[in-house]
Amino acid sequence: MIIARRFRGPPDSGNGGYVCGTVGTLLSGPAEVTLRSPPPLDRELQLEREGEGAVLRDGESVVAQAVPATVDIEPPGAVSLEEAAKASRKYPWFQKHPYPSCFVCGPERSKPDGLCIFPGPVEGRRVAAAPFFPDASLAGEDGKVRPEILWAALDCPSWYGMYCFQEWQGMAMLGRLAARIDERPRAGDPCVCVGWSRGSEGRKIYTGSAVYSGDGALLALGKATWVALK
Repeated sequence: MIIARRFRGPPDSGNGGYVCGTVGTLLSGPAEVTLRSPPPLDRELQLEREGEGAVLRDGESVVAQAVPATVDIEPPGAVSLEEAAKASRKYPWFQKHPYPSCFVCGPERSKPDGLCIFPGPVEGRRVAAAPFFPDASLAGEDGKVRPEILWAALDCPSWYGMYCFQEWQGMAMLGRLAARIDERPRAGDPCVCVGWSRGSEGRKIYTGSAVYSGDGALLALGKATWVALK
């Protein structure tokens, strides 16, 4: 497989959620993916099943590993499209984003090239949220959004669910993401992405995220571990 530059997070490596989803969706159900090294762009990588899991390699180097998982965290209540749109206007990184060309949340990206998910704090709640309107280029042959795109939509919003409430103001990188997809929306369906904090331990930061339909049905659920940079 090749991680196309469109799906970058930092300028020279793949978006963590997208890469985790590409590996994790080789498994038939919920999966947990650990990132072992920065996913390189625009060159051939080896993606294969390994026992009950899957592994992505760059030559002899392991980029990511997936294992079956249970994603049983309790999501918060749904956020309406109106609330999400209002929260998104308070997105903290419209200016001075460290990776402004990120596929998911980079303000330099425009639709349909990027997802343009810009989470901000929801008034009166300890969650961050943003609307998400998936483009047709993100759908499979069945017209529904591809699973790895939903994994990407679970990635960055989980970070803002912690960052927006000043629980951690430094930088961190995604280390592990587990996801469960209950239903894939169709291209063009209005969705809401929500992120929240699940605490921290040393340099490890734990977060949760969810994708809801426009009418509040849970579509996908994720839990992430971020590693704070020294």
